[in-house]
Amino acid sequence: MELLQGRIRDYAWGSRTAIAELQGRPVPSDGPEAELWLGAHPGAPATVQRDGRPVSLTELLVAEPDHWLGERLVGRFGTRLPFLLKVLAADAPLSLQAHPDAEQARAGHAADVVRANYVDPYHKPELLVALSEFDALCGFRDPGESAEAIAAFGVPALEPVVAALRDGPAGLREAVRLLLSWPRAERAGLVAAVLAGADAGPAPADAALVRTLASGYPADPGVVVALLLHHVRLAPGEGIWMPAGNLHAYLRGTGVEIMAASDNVLRGGFTAKRVDVDELLRVLRFEVLTQPVLRPEQVEPGVLTWPVPVEDFALHRVEVTAGSPGVRLTLPGPRVVLCRTGKLTVDDGVGTVTLDAGQAAVGTAAGGPLTVGGAGEAFVATCGMH
Repeated sequence: MELLQGRIRDYAWGSRTAIAELQGRPVPSDGPEAELWLGAHPGAPATVQRDGRPVSLTELLVAEPDHWLGERLVGRFGTRLPFLLKVLAADAPLSLQAHPDAEQARAGHAADVVRANYVDPYHKPELLVALSEFDALCGFRDPGESAEAIAAFGVPALEPVVAALRDGPAGLREAVRLLLSWPRAERAGLVAAVLAGADAGPAPADAALVRTLASGYPADPGVVVALLLHHVRLAPGEGIWMPAGNLHAYLRGTGVEIMAASDNVLRGGFTAKRVDVDELLRVLRFEVLTQPVLRPEQVEPGVLTWPVPVEDFALHRVEVTAGSPGVRLTLPGPRVVLCRTGKLTVDDGVGTVTLDAGQAAVGTAAGGPLTVGGAGEAFVATCGMH
């Protein structure tokens, strides 16, 4: 194991306190700090020290793929780390978005010569685990519930949307299409009418959601699309699993996120970036997400995981108490360890590092079982192949 220096992304929706507090730096930070990236993504690869200088993890993987990744992982994913571990800290909503599945990503990347939508040929499933109370929109809820929720705002212009939703799952695609294709000149009026209807009798949670979103996006039909989605408030330790094709938007809170290492995002709202409604409609899965919240399972004392059906990644949470013998994990391939609280020692039989809160370490596939000692909490990211 060796120390890994992550990269902070300064997107406008980021927090000025959460990541700085995690790393023990003064708060507020000089600007928004949205994400801490701990991986080998070419957009912001983390670094390790070599001969007194930082070297990107991406460079090391290309130079010694079998050492870092192992032959089996290279055979499956090539000379790239298939996952990216992040700390995500949102003080404002992220864009309304979805991601393609693997087949859609490969085909889209091959056809998208200008890289408008598909910047790489990979899928991007995501798992987020809340570190604080975390608000999110994630996956379609029952269309009948959505129809009643929208009807309660009493906006005549939305009657075709309500009618489509009352057709059940078959009408869900049409409802989303109607909203995202709303005439641009009429969007501000639509949101204003929905906002005015927030006092007319909708559920308090729906009214509050509309007010929050409309305050930042007063001419975005995504304010109404939000009423088609599950609105969840995670407690620390609860997770959201977002497979391909599920529409979602993280609203506020801090979490640890692990995902397949891809930049393929199809956006539908809450953003000044490119929105391609036709392509988004093509990749969306118009089906109800029955279990939007994922709760952890205990693997062994002190170790939790959130099982997800992908080979790209797996996430474990390790908690060690002072005076205990520590925790030993046998995990495949390379691993990234983030210390969230306390002071921990991490050993893989090749090297030992000591981590304070906010620090991270990386180990290669050549390492042995991982031993975590000291006192504190860590998240361990690996591939999901067994």
